[in-house]
Amino acid sequence: MKEGIHPKYVECKVTCACGNTFMTRSTKNEMRLDVCSACHPFFTGQQKFINRGGRVEKFKKKYNLD
Repeated sequence: MKEGIHPKYVECKVTCACGNTFMTRSTKNEMRLDVCSACHPFFTGQQKFINRGGRVEKFKKKYNLD
């Protein structure tokens, strides 16, 4: 790698909108997030799965063709 052309890699404080904070390394000193792993529905287990069904299922339901 060439000398002097890469940004400094420093400790970074990450703050989420939910209030969770943690330290990592980045080229920035501070980062603010809207969603982190502590509040994201996929990681917390609060994700809602909606069984929407496909076109065929909707057609069968609409015309009572079971």
